[in-house]
Amino acid sequence: MRSRDLWQALSARRYLLSAWPWRATAYLVTGAVAGAATLVGLAVALVVGGVLTVVLVGLPLLLLTALAGIPLARLERRRLRLIDRAPAPARPVRQPPATGPWPWLVTRLRERATWRELGHALLFALLLWPLDALVVAFALVAPLHLAATPLVMAAFGGEEAKVLKQWTVTTWPAASGVAVLGLLFLALGGYALGLAAGVRAELARVLVGAPGEGDPEARVVELTRSRARLVDAFEAERRRIERDLHDGAQQRLVALTMALGLARLDAPPGPLADQLAKAHGEAGRALEELRELIHGIHPKVLADYGLPAAVADAADRSAVPVDVALELPGRLPRAVEAAAYFVVCEALANVGRHSGADRAEVTGGHRDGRLLLRIRDDGRGGADVAAGSGLTGLADRVSVLDGRLSLSSPPGGPTLLSVEIPCEWTERFA
Repeated sequence: MRSRDLWQALSARRYLLSAWPWRATAYLVTGAVAGAATLVGLAVALVVGGVLTVVLVGLPLLLLTALAGIPLARLERRRLRLIDRAPAPARPVRQPPATGPWPWLVTRLRERATWRELGHALLFALLLWPLDALVVAFALVAPLHLAATPLVMAAFGGEEAKVLKQWTVTTWPAASGVAVLGLLFLALGGYALGLAAGVRAELARVLVGAPGEGDPEARVVELTRSRARLVDAFEAERRRIERDLHDGAQQRLVALTMALGLARLDAPPGPLADQLAKAHGEAGRALEELRELIHGIHPKVLADYGLPAAVADAADRSAVPVDVALELPGRLPRAVEAAAYFVVCEALANVGRHSGADRAEVTGGHRDGRLLLRIRDDGRGGADVAAGSGLTGLADRVSVLDGRLSLSSPPGGPTLLSVEIPCEWTERFA
């Protein structure tokens, strides 16, 4: 059990003399008050939003009502500290890909935790708070009323007293007996309050708290996060290597090539000039190979100008003519752009090597919060991802981003490679 502090206190001999019965009472009472307020708030929001939907003003209100579970879950996690000193962290959610209310809203509406918290809010408003109130009434209010019977009788001149508005007590011995019974029920009610609060807290932790370390869901979440961190670190390392090669080794090779060229011009004809010419040519070829290597690691055009410019550059370098129609009026997350670019490069390389196609096309855009890419060629078809085409690793890379890569290549063609990656804009162009 997660609420171990309360459960340990319940098994202790001095439980009734400790602060735990009061803490359990405070937890249940605040739950009843918060639940009643939540019921009223949700009812008003739904009614007003439904009425104003006619003029479209109510649609945002109804949309925000779906997020009502978020603040209530935060309040519930704070209330849990009344009966358990261990914190109750929130369930992990993805960070929005960009700043602003709209990316945050889209991200939260896609999170399972948001709908779990909304379910908790509805359960809280419709069922849990009446149960909290009933437990407090039967375990605390009713025993206190019984225990106060002699005081009530004294207030009426010692003649009679109503017990729970059901029975009438007319003698002091009977009033004293009812008071003793009330104290006994009050002691039992203290344990009932603790037990009810503990069960209630366990349910709250399941609904709005983070899963435990051994929970399969927690492991899946952590694995997903670690894979995303690895992708980000991998992309950062690729950019660092590209920058170091571009600003370091490439510049040195350029300087060496220029120095050999100048030395070749100054050298008189003969064996030395021939050797300098050969070295100059080798340096030039090494520089070209280094530039191709840098471009393959992380092309500068992708980092500077985005995915459409990088795809257009890859199409220009393709062995097969490629038509590009990529509508992206903005920048996407770097990991998404990199994965999409290398999928296009690998697909075009396969078209040039294996398809026998006369023409290819790259189309796509960003719709419904997803990057969509289609690479199509008019070749012979028969391609297979599992047959060493180089796309298997890219499919794994796309899947890390919660995306999907699919290939359709019947014998005789055409071949169509589709990529879908969920993402939001990080920058929109005017």
